[in-house]
Amino acid sequence: MKFVSDFSNPKRLLVLGAIIFSLTACADDTEGHPGGNDDIDNVNGNGSLKEHEAIFIYIDEDSIDNGNEPNNFSEVEVNDNLADIGQRGQLRYFQENVGRTIDLYTGQVGDEGWHAPKSIPGSWKTAGPTTQGLLNYLVPGPGLGGGQDDREVLLDEIRDVIPLRATALAMLAGETVYAVVYDSDLSTNYGPIQANLQGANLGTVAFRVVSVDKRGNGSDSDLPRVTITILDASKIDQQSLYLFKNSPEPTSSSEPEDTDPPVDYPKIQLEKAN
Repeated sequence: MKFVSDFSNPKRLLVLGAIIFSLTACADDTEGHPGGNDDIDNVNGNGSLKEHEAIFIYIDEDSIDNGNEPNNFSEVEVNDNLADIGQRGQLRYFQENVGRTIDLYTGQVGDEGWHAPKSIPGSWKTAGPTTQGLLNYLVPGPGLGGGQDDREVLLDEIRDVIPLRATALAMLAGETVYAVVYDSDLSTNYGPIQANLQGANLGTVAFRVVSVDKRGNGSDSDLPRVTITILDASKIDQQSLYLFKNSPEPTSSSEPEDTDPPVDYPKIQLEKAN
């Protein structure tokens, strides 16, 4: 059979154009969505997470606390009046200001305010009440802020909790974040990196990172100012949280003195938390 193209026929041209448009639309729809498969690991970031998905981190008092600049939150706004081991309610200010854009400071080198786990301890997975370690922490389960005895027994000397400095913060631009907020500092030991996650919590927050910029005031050790848009933490699916797998690891509490967001930085790599 011989196919003859008759481009002088307007109807034939119209059909051909529709086919080309359809094929192009399908190709475009598959690009830039590496998170489209719920089972995929090593998801690339840059805003590729779907709605209700987020990167999980811890935030401490050096970023969100009552009286902190630049927001000077009240005690009630950040749940300081409700602070407790295992507190997982949404911070009141964030709950009442969904859609608002604000700035957060992120601490100093050696006293960072944002911390990202690269892995979930096996002991969390067996703690219950589920088979997912991070979900057990968020419930919280026995030894993870919940239970009757030794409520924090599984929260000390936790490996691979990385303090985030300027490069790591820059890599979060465009991403959605879900965090448990602590009422005090998270302490970090180096060589290997280990964190103490014990202590009272203020609750949870969710937001989208709009931009990461150098602090215009303060000391040379100050970490960047992060501009965020507040999201409703209750809308984030706790079973669709991701780990920041390639967050740069500081070698010590003072090195590197990574305080300026770089122009060029690695593309974020994410892995489904379990």
